[in-house]
Amino acid sequence: MTRPLDIYFICGAGLGSSLACQMEAEEVLADAGIRANLGHEAISGIPGVRADIIVSAENFKPTIEKYELDPAISFVFLKNIVDKTEIAEKLLPVVQEKEARA
Repeated sequence: MTRPLDIYFICGAGLGSSLACQMEAEEVLADAGIRANLGHEAISGIPGVRADIIVSAENFKPTIEKYELDPAISFVFLKNIVDKTEIAEKLLPVVQEKEARA
């Protein structure tokens, strides 16, 4: 069995919206039978994040792209960070692709 993926949720302060998104994604992943290690962080802490996947709101994309991050990290950008349907549509294919490569 492969190790669970590390998925981090990023927002401005690393408290409110990233945690809300993480909680919604936790349900989406559980419903899909996917185990993963989830965490959340402020955008300023992103250089220290060791993750397989980073999830954030679309408005943070330009800032996140300025950082020189590991090219193996996949990114998921959401219009509505608490919309389970959007989370499922965008996150699950990335998780499945990562798991297939593991």
